[in-house]
Amino acid sequence: MGKGKLAKFADMRTYPHVFEPVGSFREDVPFEIRGCWNSSFFHNDGPIVLELGCGHGEYTVGLAGLFPDKNFIGVDIKGARMWSGAKMSFEAGMKNVAFLRTVIELIDRFFATGEVSEIWLTFPDPQMKKATKRLTSTWFMERYRRILKPGGKIHLKTDSNFMYTYTCAMVDHNRLPVEFRTDDLYASGDADHILSIKTHYEEQWLERGKTIKYIVFNLPAEGELSEPDVEIELDDYRSYGRTKRSTLQVGK
Repeated sequence: MGKGKLAKFADMRTYPHVFEPVGSFREDVPFEIRGCWNSSFFHNDGPIVLELGCGHGEYTVGLAGLFPDKNFIGVDIKGARMWSGAKMSFEAGMKNVAFLRTVIELIDRFFATGEVSEIWLTFPDPQMKKATKRLTSTWFMERYRRILKPGGKIHLKTDSNFMYTYTCAMVDHNRLPVEFRTDDLYASGDADHILSIKTHYEEQWLERGKTIKYIVFNLPAEGELSEPDVEIELDDYRSYGRTKRSTLQVGK
């Protein structure tokens, strides 16, 4: 039987690479290593890559193992899930991994301008009712801009046709440079060793016969962003709190 939540939280507090900032929801409480992640924690000059909504941390740990010259930080508010990746990376002695427990809406309080090189969004909730809650909305893009290097990369990997279609519409509407996209990753033959890392949720989607979508694009530091005015068919299945709904007009 696995550890209970309280035991996991206690365990997490013993890990030197897990940050659970006290007062992180208060603007008057500064985060001590904001702007100093490389010098104060990682002690190297490697690029910093975030996994936002990291869940169990499979991608954070998997990518860190593949790229020891880069630094990876998993971000999530769900500490009990994050414990899995934190424990695995701690026991493996990985020095290029960290975890930050906070809400993504406040991400720019923990990283300085240009401190982050890439952002991964792995199987986020598509938030079909409200565009501003989607992790690929322009509302979040403006926050990512505050911490990304100019032209930094954003990766989305998702089972949700709604999330993928919306993100492609947002990217195309704002003329953001696309490096690669596919609506069926494993059928495309382009699932290399990076993309083939599978999260806890991805394994379940694949077992249910769902196709995996992927897009990676660059986010320029300048230029006004606006929401696409498109109608998108909603996902027709229920999972992890996602509810089946009728049509929704994005951008309204």
